[in-house]
Amino acid sequence: MTTQTEVSWMGALRAGLPADAVLEDAASRAAYSRDSAPFSPAGEPAIVVLPTTVAEVQHVMRTAHAFGVPVVPQGARTGLAGAANADDGCIVLSLLRMNRILEIDPGNRLVRCEPGITNRALSDAVREHGLFFPPDPASTDTCTIGGNIAVGAGGLCCVKYGVTADYVLGLVAVLADGRLMPMGRTTVKGVAGYDLTHLFVGSEGTLGVIVEAVLALRPIRPPSLAMLATFGTATAAGEAIARIIAEGHVPSALELMDKTSSHAVAELGHPMLSADASATLIVECDGNDPANELASIAGLCRGAGALQVTVAADQAESKSVLEARRLVLPAMQAQAARMPGRPTAFIEDVAVPRTKLAPFIDQIASIAEKYRLYISTVGHAGDGNLHPTVVFDKDDPDAFKRAQDAYDAIMAAGLALGGTITGEHGVGILKRDWLRRELDPVNLEMQRGIKRIFDPTGILNPGKVLE
Repeated sequence: MTTQTEVSWMGALRAGLPADAVLEDAASRAAYSRDSAPFSPAGEPAIVVLPTTVAEVQHVMRTAHAFGVPVVPQGARTGLAGAANADDGCIVLSLLRMNRILEIDPGNRLVRCEPGITNRALSDAVREHGLFFPPDPASTDTCTIGGNIAVGAGGLCCVKYGVTADYVLGLVAVLADGRLMPMGRTTVKGVAGYDLTHLFVGSEGTLGVIVEAVLALRPIRPPSLAMLATFGTATAAGEAIARIIAEGHVPSALELMDKTSSHAVAELGHPMLSADASATLIVECDGNDPANELASIAGLCRGAGALQVTVAADQAESKSVLEARRLVLPAMQAQAARMPGRPTAFIEDVAVPRTKLAPFIDQIASIAEKYRLYISTVGHAGDGNLHPTVVFDKDDPDAFKRAQDAYDAIMAAGLALGGTITGEHGVGILKRDWLRRELDPVNLEMQRGIKRIFDPTGILNPGKVLE
């Protein structure tokens, strides 16, 4: 039942927004209630708003501030930590309609854009100017730049080109009370004052609502070639990775697939994957002479005990090599289709020091056996960021519980190896408890203090990241 207070703040909210910017029907509220994280609770929003201007976002926040109504900012809801999940009675503030490119500046290699533009649309637009926006999350076709900034997203090529944080020069944010705060710069250098811009990167909508971003660009990528190597053990693959890094190579992609994912892709018929492989390494190099660099890396892989090494001779063969990595998700879907009930896949995100990759993969395999679960592990070997994927029947309470227990065991194993609970997916609700285990108490206290400064009444994405 709608209370008199709700009628009052909803009326004030509607008064400053176009009619088509407000969604109140049950179906819409349900559709915008959560992101893609399976283990994270979601509430029922009171209303969904889709502003198209900064002034409209300011109106939403001023109204929310005046009436003490929680606000949950959202992008495309492709997140995997529950950071965009609604709270009961909240305003869901979707930035999807704020999707314009405001300026492309080839001379200074930067772009100004709104938060709702997709990663793919931005990349396509700057490519026409001979420029390149490197961060490339797996959901690049649908995820938004605002969401990428909010969680600090990465991608396949981050081993050479860096992650989203490395390309954010400036932001404009609407604060909890509706004030507008520009921050950052358009210059190459700039150290004036505290770096509030990068404080917002990874803040998951808890400090303010990002309404504009200034992003650095690079010249378009040079031609690339790829290779694939299979190994009899994860330890051998880890040794190859260590040798590649130690020799000073900086490939544009260095991806690792464990035994489970290698076998799943082989079952789909990829010709370069073998049934006897316990690990697969995919390497892509770009630059002036990618063939020569790959030849050197291939030698290092053979020296580490590779069972098979396939080096692409041209772009067509490179595409086939990279297809093996892209087939992991379809392979997981094929495995899930064979399972009873309503199988679902949960993609985890843990990062460990690169020298700990092999023991971590072995521990994940042991966890899968202990909890009787299908767990496939792939990841960005070049920076130690792995994505164990747990496939389970979400309608089976026992399987659901085992999946949760396995998730906790994977988190604990990663921290024990000197790692971190998230490399690129964020904390949200899902990893909130684990954040307390990773951070020093003084660090945690300072972070809570920062949250109070920006959001003293606690209306911005409450309960996310920090309690």
